[in-house]
Amino acid sequence: MRYLYAPAFFFGFIGLALYLVGEGVSLVCLPALLPLAILLAFLAERLRPYRTAWNESHGDGVRDLLHALVNETLNVLGIAAIPLVALWLPDFGGWPSDWPLALQLLVALLIADLGITLVHYASHRSPLLWRLHAVHHSVTRMYGFNGLMKHPLHQMLEALGGTLPLLVLGIPVEVAALLAFAVAIQLLLQHSNVDMRIGALRHLFAWAPLHRLHHLKYGTTGDVNFALFFSFWDRLLGTALYLPDYRLAEDDLGIGDRPDYPVGYLAQLAEPFRRVDAAHQAAALPPLLSAELRRALIE
Repeated sequence: MRYLYAPAFFFGFIGLALYLVGEGVSLVCLPALLPLAILLAFLAERLRPYRTAWNESHGDGVRDLLHALVNETLNVLGIAAIPLVALWLPDFGGWPSDWPLALQLLVALLIADLGITLVHYASHRSPLLWRLHAVHHSVTRMYGFNGLMKHPLHQMLEALGGTLPLLVLGIPVEVAALLAFAVAIQLLLQHSNVDMRIGALRHLFAWAPLHRLHHLKYGTTGDVNFALFFSFWDRLLGTALYLPDYRLAEDDLGIGDRPDYPVGYLAQLAEPFRRVDAAHQAAALPPLLSAELRRALIE
């Protein structure tokens, strides 16, 4: 299970979605598949957890559900609006519509992932963008469902960065729907609490063993592994990090200088626009993690 879970989950659900859409099944089947993916993710996290304590609620269950419902509704509305948006954009006729559906999805994944990764990278550099992105980094445990936990404004910025080039190229609605479904599946894997092993696949896919390091709460230590789908973008950015011998502690996650970050849904929506007079002292880097980071730099 440790070695097969991530590729089976990823290729299984995306392959099933490709088959259904390719067979002409209504696109409504894609949001209907997502609850099944969430259910299986929850089950796997309980059968083989990375951290058992991360399966317990931190008072965040209802909040994460609200984030997911709002953000996935925005995704559905965005897909439905593609024909209308296309009327306002120049038509370059550049989309490879005659390619197999799987190859079209791969093109969409590569282009969207680069745009989303660059917006994500900028969100750790720009104080204004960070205020929106901090909502996502306030999580103090990682489990699949909180991958869908984002401030809706930041999600829209990431979506714009990832999909605007695709819209200009003339992406079909069915490919855009498959892309949105693939993003949800990938977020479930990135934030999974399953004790997975990905081996050499880490050079290609940005799954949980890499992305957990992005949520470290120790200053800029977490400014690594920005990619959503493909980890080679981080190699190009010089932000790739892999620590195979470091097992995250239960309290390694969050925003180190904001341990008081609000937990409630409405409070998190308002927090980016609220003036914060003073930040707490940054969390100190644990000795074991510091040693692993030094070793990674040497290697």
